Amino acid sequence: MDSSLLCLILFILIGVTKCFGGDQLNGTRHYEYCILGAGPAGLQMGYFLSKAKRDYIILERNSGPGSFFHKYPRHRKLISINKIHTGRQNREFNLRHDWNSLLSDKPELVFRQVSREFYPPADAFPRYLSMFETELGLKVQYGVDIGRIKASVSSTRRSYILADQHAKEYTCSVLLVATGLWVPQEVDFVGSDLVEGYESISTNSEDYKNQAVLILGKGNSAFETAQSILGHASRVHMVSRSPVRLAWQTHYVGDLRAVNNELLDTYQLKSLDGLVEASLERIVIAQQKEDGRREKKGQLYVTINKYIQNQSEKNQSDVTAEDLLGYHIDNFSLRKPYDRVIRCLGFRFNFSVFDSSACPLTSKNAKGRLPRVTAWYEGHDTPGLFVLGTAAHSRDYRKSAGGFIHGFRYTVRAVHHLLEQRYHRTPWPSRKLLTTQLLSAILKRVGEASGPYQMFEILGDVILLRGSFCQYVEEFPLQALTQFSSLSGHEVSEHGLVILVMQYGKKKIDYLGGGRAVTDWSKAWKSNFLHPVLYYYDTLPTEEEMKNRPHGWPLPRPEAIHHMVEDFLTEWDGPISHIQPLRRFLEHCVNTDLRAFYAESCFRLALTHRMPPLFCRQGYSKHQGVSRKNERMHLHFTRYSPGEQHTDRSGADAAFPNYLAQVGASHVFRTKT
Repeated sequence: MDSSLLCLILFILIGVTKCFGGDQLNGTRHYEYCILGAGPAGLQMGYFLSKAKRDYIILERNSGPGSFFHKYPRHRKLISINKIHTGRQNREFNLRHDWNSLLSDKPELVFRQVSREFYPPADAFPRYLSMFETELGLKVQYGVDIGRIKASVSSTRRSYILADQHAKEYTCSVLLVATGLWVPQEVDFVGSDLVEGYESISTNSEDYKNQAVLILGKGNSAFETAQSILGHASRVHMVSRSPVRLAWQTHYVGDLRAVNNELLDTYQLKSLDGLVEASLERIVIAQQKEDGRREKKGQLYVTINKYIQNQSEKNQSDVTAEDLLGYHIDNFSLRKPYDRVIRCLGFRFNFSVFDSSACPLTSKNAKGRLPRVTAWYEGHDTPGLFVLGTAAHSRDYRKSAGGFIHGFRYTVRAVHHLLEQRYHRTPWPSRKLLTTQLLSAILKRVGEASGPYQMFEILGDVILLRGSFCQYVEEFPLQALTQFSSLSGHEVSEHGLVILVMQYGKKKIDYLGGGRAVTDWSKAWKSNFLHPVLYYYDTLPTEEEMKNRPHGWPLPRPEAIHHMVEDFLTEWDGPISHIQPLRRFLEHCVNTDLRAFYAESCFRLALTHRMPPLFCRQGYSKHQGVSRKNERMHLHFTRYSPGEQHTDRSGADAAFPNYLAQVGASHVFRTKT
């Protein structure tokens, strides 16, 4: 072969190697971010990374997004609220009552485009996710079944290597796991092989005609199954370790929802159905034998393992009459045989795809079904691996909505803000406000913000006081507050910070009984329903303070705290009940008068005081005063009243002169000495 031709071929090969990199030649492609799973959490993170123009890929093993919803829930009705008529045009407010839409900058890209039903059909959700992906042009590769994930650690960096079913590898600097929970949760007990699983049961109610059915579990999947067969089964019994928990009592949307609880009626009104508490690990599901033969094909009995005699010699699924609990206790609740036993115990995270170098630890709550993550959703001992969506619910399990779309769309956004700060030095988004604008900004947030409203006690707004102005940082993970500066890129000044949180009351009450609501603003701290709470700290809380915070509190004891009394309309706009107490609390925090004044009052103050109120200095002196003709538009703009006279104390901080002689902290609860 001609030497010049050989040189040309060699030159081309070198060029290809430089253009595509050695990794691509051996089937490996490196990405900055790999998102595992094209469900709602994966697509939500894909949107934020795409908007930030980052190098990412979404890997999905199935042929389309949201494949979980093609099968589940089995009876094809979602229990996530789709309230499309709120009487408001405010997009942010409406997200408080839209539990299915993802966040984007396209106002038309909402779930109501595919369904207008209050409880939508499950088939609508994959259609919505497909629309979301297509409209935003997200980078998704389908048919990629990742079977192994391992970490690669060098002297300069840590990366993750993902291998698919064809042995093709993908490497990334940051791995974002958004696979959800899809592995059925099982309990190991004698006779568990005779039990049908929620994932495979028939959904044709005719198949249960005149059958006695025992359901293991008392969650929404269990009650969904029970409700679908109530009209056909002869009796339906449900058993689990704990009594049923009602979502309207616990305020946890993962507990039993009213849309699924018809069996409670038939139980309490004595129509053959019922609930029983028992440890599933101790029960035995068995078929009875008489004279060496099974009594009746398909008849299943429930007993307890301690009553099984000669267990080492018996088949696990066969018992005699003496082994049955009904033989020893003649009024045992489950003494009658069943035609079917169905397991409805929920789902768990799939840990099997991770090798030891990359596998997240299991959480201590939720019976180990979830991975353990930090307060900023990074895996423990797996730096650079973040868990998103339902799988990250261990941070707020049974506390807030982080396991559900209307909650984790906000935690995904919070993780993205963190990624931008950590890897790209882009600080957490914030707004700079004049201190005189702080009251209005807080009122706007409590009246419409959806993030803190859905992720109550988990995400909160952090307000950094800076003298005559402040920085407003929205929806920061409260449990990561001690790491605020490093995670957000913002420093706390000597003026301190105020944190806005939405909270329920901690007292156990009858939530449908009389006296359940508090309306007196002076007793706002007794509020039972969801309401805003503001915490003032002069410095960031320490790890020790966070660890030792009072039981049930989302944050440690602050320097001062203010509860805004609960509001039936969840608007918190009452001039006397909400606005004035909030203003006085903020005046205590910033040590200045935050009242808004009309131009004539500012003029008088400028003539009679050395240091007019901050509003006058920042407004009137810059020709921004408010004239009397606008009085109806600004209820909290004031003239002096006898009880609130302006004072000026010499020697006070020039940035914050003390105007609080008469309007001081009369409604602030001091919690430190």
